[in-house]
Amino acid sequence: QVQLVESGGGLVQPGGSLRLSCAASGLTFSDYTMSWYRQAPGKERSLVAVISSAGGSTNSADSVKGRFTISRDNAKNTVYLQMNSLKPEDTAVYYCYAWGSYYGKIYDYWGQGTQVTVSS
Repeated sequence: QVQLVESGGGLVQPGGSLRLSCAASGLTFSDYTMSWYRQAPGKERSLVAVISSAGGSTNSADSVKGRFTISRDNAKNTVYLQMNSLKPEDTAVYYCYAWGSYYGKIYDYWGQGTQVTVSS
């Protein structure tokens, strides 16, 4: 059974930093593109950052460019999101998402989410 378990969320003051982790099990982690999404109250879930299966390619939303960095350690089956210079508008539940394709069939999985609150 595939599991994605996020950790590292919490309450932080504006300008502070957090590092989110997502530990994966039950899948061949290095075969999957990994992403972080977030959902604020009353808003749709949106893409924050994405990293390719080998980690050689990343992309992020304009709203977090220069502040957030996605990375992965395939030996540890873990993807990270380093969040710096946090703003109140970054407050949301952050979700880990795995996407893979085998012989034309899509396999995708979501974590349960971790709350990030940016407030003074």
